[in-house]
Amino acid sequence: MEILINSNIVTIEGNMKSISDFQVIKQGIDGVILNNKSLILNIVDSLSITSSIIGYLNKLVLKDKIDLRMNIGDQQLLHLLDDLNLISTFKAKKA
Repeated sequence: MEILINSNIVTIEGNMKSISDFQVIKQGIDGVILNNKSLILNIVDSLSITSSIIGYLNKLVLKDKIDLRMNIGDQQLLHLLDDLNLISTFKAKKA
């Protein structure tokens, strides 16, 4: 997994599957939201997302009031977010 950060845009390439992936993503996003109340998260090709990442993003949106927009590259991940009723919460759409 690789994470790229440009202003308030965080791009994740590769599969998100481990605790270390979560820690890298959290550190990157924490740095972005210090100066921004909006976040664009591009998930290029991951097939899944861990529950710890989902919980963290949920907290950002519902508690911290971060305007999150997700661009999802993989249809399977988009279906997963739909099954979990998170499409509207995360403003997720097909990239």
